[in-house]
Amino acid sequence: MASGTYRPTTPVPTLEDVAIRARVSTATVSRCLNSPGQVSAATRERVMLAVRDLGYAPNFGARVLAAKRTDTFGAIIPTMENAIFARGLQAFQEELGKHGITLLVASSSYQPDLEEDQIRALTARGAEGLLLIGHHRSREIYTFLKQHGIPALVAWVYDPQEPQVSIGFRNRDAMAALAHEVIALGHKHIAVISADRATNDRANDRVEGIGLAMQSAGLDPQTLDVIETPYGIDTGAEAFALLMQRDPRPSVVMCGNDVLAAGALRQARVMGIRVPEDVSVTGFDDIELASIVVPSLTTVHVPHREMGREAARMLISMVRGETPPTSRELTTEVRWRDTLGAPHL
Repeated sequence: MASGTYRPTTPVPTLEDVAIRARVSTATVSRCLNSPGQVSAATRERVMLAVRDLGYAPNFGARVLAAKRTDTFGAIIPTMENAIFARGLQAFQEELGKHGITLLVASSSYQPDLEEDQIRALTARGAEGLLLIGHHRSREIYTFLKQHGIPALVAWVYDPQEPQVSIGFRNRDAMAALAHEVIALGHKHIAVISADRATNDRANDRVEGIGLAMQSAGLDPQTLDVIETPYGIDTGAEAFALLMQRDPRPSVVMCGNDVLAAGALRQARVMGIRVPEDVSVTGFDDIELASIVVPSLTTVHVPHREMGREAARMLISMVRGETPPTSRELTTEVRWRDTLGAPHL
């Protein structure tokens, strides 16, 4: 045997082995595995006991050939390094599981080329539908998906001007709502820690939302101080340190997400800067981190679980061709906590 090559040491159990152990027909075993509601509880229990005892696993390839479907969906998220997408993806997977659908997940690391490779790879592996984050990608990849008959649902954004079906919220309006509250407290020197806006439509819209709020309040959006950096606690801390060296120093630092804001708060403690007495800090997303950092973070609440759950239902409907796909808008709200106060004069 070649080095490193695995070969099973015992025969792989078959459907027939399960049927013999459970004293039923192979058709009954198949019904137990695929349509358990059609089998009596006693028979189902006997069959599943045999499945467990033998260590039987259905042949995926054979099932696909027989059913002409894979019952597999894919999701490509920008990162797994923090909890930005965790709650929504968890709800997405839970809802798919109720329908017997397996989820394959990939992370693109915010790299458009890598995301396109992953889309092609998931399609090749039989994904029947895809969940994607944000609208920013080439039209060619949507053409590729259409050619292969793979429905794609975009999440974490809602833009009725985009042709692709989506479920999410208007990032521009959501951040503008928070910026209006910031400005109403008297803040004029505003800074932003954002992700790269060129490759992230959500980040770009959030910065634009702050600019629009400033403009409507009679402030010059050109004075908005923006630092772009990858999402992370360390990068948020580094960006905050740079902003604190500005002259004039901003009275509030609005962060593109809660992870960046957590980094800003950590750096404020290191530098002996009081929040919100010396400078206010805000986030976006309202992940668990926002309520446990000290002081607790004022942020924009995103309905992650509702979005994930409804995204699963929408994508299932799209794959099954049940109803014409229609984009759905969800609402966000400002969550006031302890990091936002009036500017220190």
